[in-house]
Amino acid sequence: QVQLVESGGGLVQAGGSLRLSCAASGRTFSSYAMGWFRQAPGKEREFVIIISRSGGSRYYADSVKGRFTISRDNAKNTVALQMNSLKPEDTAVYYCVAGILWSDYKNFKRYDYWGQGTQVTVSS
Repeated sequence: QVQLVESGGGLVQAGGSLRLSCAASGRTFSSYAMGWFRQAPGKEREFVIIISRSGGSRYYADSVKGRFTISRDNAKNTVALQMNSLKPEDTAVYYCVAGILWSDYKNFKRYDYWGQGTQVTVSS
């Protein structure tokens, strides 16, 4: 069992930056690929980014390439999402996710564990 707790959301102006953190419980953190999804009001859940178990590989949604990056620390059981050049369309609840997968990573059903979500609001 893995529990995920996100932090770091908030309100920021367009063009600004935010850093989200996700703390995971359990001894098997390094067994999981880690990622982030987001969901805006009235919209479907959307894949944002994923990092492999070792941290050596990453995939990004086209909408965040060049602006967002993900990192993990397997010794501390944490994963971070650095968001730069934020846009109003990035406004959403952001969820930290964990799964034993690498293919079909954009499919939210493939992930085993979800955090409670943290709100990110970008004002224009």
